[in-house]
Amino acid sequence: MRARRKPNNQKQNIMILTIAELTGNIASAFGLLGAALGVGLIGLKAAEAVGRNPGASGKILVQAIIGMALAEGLGILALFLAK
Repeated sequence: MRARRKPNNQKQNIMILTIAELTGNIASAFGLLGAALGVGLIGLKAAEAVGRNPGASGKILVQAIIGMALAEGLGILALFLAK
């Protein structure tokens, strides 16, 4: 009995690699979009808080910077994990 030869699946392999690249790019785009929205919302709420209570601007600024750094860190993490 002869062993069966596998058909040439080069086109199928190229298609699978292309789909994998596309899904990785889409996942990283959504992760970075979420980070950008998070930073924007934090900045918006910090500006609102300073407008309501200008005396607490130093404390609000510190908390806003920490929150923005955490949001950006998650965006960068999404970028590297999705690729």
